[in-house]
Amino acid sequence: MLSLRSLLCKTPKSSPFLCAFSTQSSTDASAAPETLTTSRYDELINKAGRNGDFDAVQSLLEQRGKHGLFCTNYTFKFISRDISKLDDLLAALSRIDQRFARKSAHDCLVARLSKLRHLPHALRVAEIVVREGYGSNAVTFHPILNELTKMRKFKEAWRVVEAMKDLKVRPDLTAYNYILTGYCYVRDLSSAAGVLTNLENEKLGADTRTYDALVLGACRDGKPDAALRLLIRMEDEGISPLYSTHAHIIGSMVRLGFHAQALEFVMTCSGRDLKLDYENFGTLATKLIYRKRFEDAKVVVKEMKQRGIEMGEKLKEFYDMHAIDEHDAAAGKTE
Repeated sequence: MLSLRSLLCKTPKSSPFLCAFSTQSSTDASAAPETLTTSRYDELINKAGRNGDFDAVQSLLEQRGKHGLFCTNYTFKFISRDISKLDDLLAALSRIDQRFARKSAHDCLVARLSKLRHLPHALRVAEIVVREGYGSNAVTFHPILNELTKMRKFKEAWRVVEAMKDLKVRPDLTAYNYILTGYCYVRDLSSAAGVLTNLENEKLGADTRTYDALVLGACRDGKPDAALRLLIRMEDEGISPLYSTHAHIIGSMVRLGFHAQALEFVMTCSGRDLKLDYENFGTLATKLIYRKRFEDAKVVVKEMKQRGIEMGEKLKEFYDMHAIDEHDAAAGKTE
């Protein structure tokens, strides 16, 4: 097996940065070569990027690809401080031989630029991925759509969808779900209905995220009864709801003053999934406390105690101060 030193310095692509690193790593001849982890690769790539050593960036990305290690949100952190390095970075990425590494690196760069809200740059990189044949799929465009819909820039999001189609990249269900969720959040239900029409016309169906968005829209529109009907429909179709789907309903009921109904809903859903019970009971108790419905909250935390559902630190403190009864207090003293 080749040593790390020979692997890094044998090729003409090697750089002073990589050679210095490999020399440092092999100072002790008796020591085993360093096993590079995902975080260690990120560290080295960012150091090389800050130093302007893009040959090193290229080689490190190729090597992590050979080890099957995806890029992460931290891989191109250095670009956050200096966007002027983008063209040099793109040139380095274009020279990567390994297909997996090249696609992963470009997708990661799109995500980083999107998070920084350099969205025109992100779209430019996504278009390069498609035009250069690095791997044309909708996943590359997801971070852009996610940020645009978070910013409520729906016209721009639709332009990205059209750009995908122009590039012969079919928008997938996840792409439409980002837009649907954004519309539901701002209670633009007529536009949300238009997204559903798109899903039907393109025969993309619906998944748990689609229903989560619709439940969110119903709840933000003050219609928890409609949200409950959607939840029942999910169960009928064998689609498991997200924890957030339940949280939308609980939050809506509490906001509308339906405290007893909220507890009934949580109790009805209980006993199937311990993690779900923790989320639902905890969400309900926390929201009741926030609205100073202390008597109702006491009922919820007592139920949690009786069922052996773990409480967070703040709920446990509330229970100890307000809900613990004399029997529990006496039992605590004898232990």
